[in-house]
Amino acid sequence: MDPLSTLWETFFDWDSMRQALPEMLTVGLPNTLILAVTAALLGSVLGMLLAVAGISRTRWLRWPARVYTDVFRGLPAAATILLIGVGLAPLGMQVWGPNPYPLGILALSLIAAAYIGEIFRSGIQSVEAAQMEGARALGFSWGEAMRLVIIPQGVRRVLPAWVNQLIALIKDSSLVYFLGLVASQRELFRIGQDHAATTGNESALLLAGLFYLALTIPLTHAVNAIDRRLRQGRTGAVDPDDDAGLALAGETALPTTGRKDPR
Repeated sequence: MDPLSTLWETFFDWDSMRQALPEMLTVGLPNTLILAVTAALLGSVLGMLLAVAGISRTRWLRWPARVYTDVFRGLPAAATILLIGVGLAPLGMQVWGPNPYPLGILALSLIAAAYIGEIFRSGIQSVEAAQMEGARALGFSWGEAMRLVIIPQGVRRVLPAWVNQLIALIKDSSLVYFLGLVASQRELFRIGQDHAATTGNESALLLAGLFYLALTIPLTHAVNAIDRRLRQGRTGAVDPDDDAGLALAGETALPTTGRKDPR
C-alpha cells in the first residue's frame, strides 16, 4: 500500500474520531483538567517552599531542598508515579478507598514541585540585591520584603517558564493510567488508547493529541499576553516620586536627602 494512504487510514479515520469524541469531552477532558490543575496548584505551593529553602543560609533547610530537587528531577515521571501510586496503595486504600486519583495527584505534585522550585529559585535570585536593600530601607522586614517585593518580581520574570512546566504537567497526567483506572476515571490518553485497541485504528489517539494541543497552545499565548501587559504596566503606571511604588514595581528607589535609615 501507498505509505501516505496507510498513514491516512491509520490516523485520520473520521468515524473512529466521532465515536471517541463524546467520551473524551464528558470523561477524558474533565479528568485531565482535574489531575493537571490540582497537581499544578499543589506543586506550585511546594515549589515555592523549596525555592525559599533552597536560597536559605540555613543548611538544614537548604540541603534537604536540594536533595529533594535532585531526586525528583532525576527519576523518570513514570517511575515516580509507580513508586507513589503502588508503594502507598495500602495506605491510600485505608484513607480514601480504591480511587487512584489522590496518589496520582500526589505523585504529579511532587514531580512538578522539583521543577517549579528551581524555576522560582532562579527567578528570585535574578532580582537585584538593591531591591532588598531598598525595601529594607523603607522599613520592611526581611519576610515582608520577600513577600511583597522580591518574590512577585521573581515570579513575574519566570512566568513563561512556569507555564511551560504546567504544559508538561498536562501531558504527564496521561501517565496516571499506570495506576489502573475504571471507565469513569480515564483521562484523554487512556480513552484514546482504549478506542484504538477496540477498533484497531489509531485515530482516537490523534484526537487525544488534538485535545492536548487545544489545552496547551492557548495557555502559552495567554501567558505571553499577560507577561507583556505586566511589563507595559510596570513602565507606565508608577509615580517616580513614590519610593514604595518603585520598589514594588521593580525599580530601585532613589535615596532622599535627610531620610533617616530605620536600621
